[in-house]
Amino acid sequence: MSFRDILRKYTPSLLLKYYRNFKKNRTRKKIMTQREKGMVWKSNDLKRQLKAIGIDKGDTLLVHSSLSKMGFVENGPNTVIEALLETVGSQGHVLMPNSPNASFQLEYIQELNCFDVENDKSRLGVITEVFRNHPEAKRSCHPTEPVSCIGPDQEYFVGHHFGEETPYTKNSPFFRVAESNGKILMIGVTLDNAGTNLHTLEDAIPNFKYPVYYPKRFEVDVKLPDGSRKSMKTRVHDPKWSKKRNCDDLIPLFKKYGALEHVKIGSADTLLLDARKMFNVMIDLYNEYGVTMYDLGEYTEDL
Repeated sequence: MSFRDILRKYTPSLLLKYYRNFKKNRTRKKIMTQREKGMVWKSNDLKRQLKAIGIDKGDTLLVHSSLSKMGFVENGPNTVIEALLETVGSQGHVLMPNSPNASFQLEYIQELNCFDVENDKSRLGVITEVFRNHPEAKRSCHPTEPVSCIGPDQEYFVGHHFGEETPYTKNSPFFRVAESNGKILMIGVTLDNAGTNLHTLEDAIPNFKYPVYYPKRFEVDVKLPDGSRKSMKTRVHDPKWSKKRNCDDLIPLFKKYGALEHVKIGSADTLLLDARKMFNVMIDLYNEYGVTMYDLGEYTEDL
């Protein structure tokens, strides 16, 4: 169990709420101070940073983000999205996960009456919500882990997510980014809070060694963009296994095997991953040592 999970479990809810508000206010003050000092990130600044770390025309980019970690960005999320889209160009793709769930999947699915693809808001940060509402964005139709995409092959990336029993299969946006030699950009976040692609390992390995999925399959109504409703069955992660994740323990491994590097976007510490290399490293280390986000198995090499 991570320190964050221990904190959530044993801290009274009112105290947690106070602490979160305190952190938000402190961050807000810090950003406004940066603005007053002229420390402002503009679109051209972000584009220069993206190009400097190797993002280029035609790239496929899956983005996780925290706007507050970037410092003061002129025009906020719109500037970030503009910089990403202009950097990859008209033949590139930008994808952003935008789940309406920010808690355990089991809690969410037990309360869900219907997932409304067009209208259910993202709970994964303001950049993802603005991106979801972009006129050129297409959102996938999986109720637990939807992803939006802008780019000429958006149907390939997000058009086959509906009906998948888990959201990380070979038909998912997460796997297809890896399949297409895409990149994953984690702006101001880490694998601990944005490591969705780690789950592609669980779905790619037959008889994965841990029972990470809750035994019950849930039937869910989905309201599609055309207004029609269809039902589908899905599985969700078992919270008792979710609490055992130590995703950031894998960062040194991905770095060692050339799948990850540390960069900066705005003022944010950022992880840049080669999605295919990341997937292949996970498969190889699982098969050889039993390495997962839940433990490092028999891996004993120096990092």
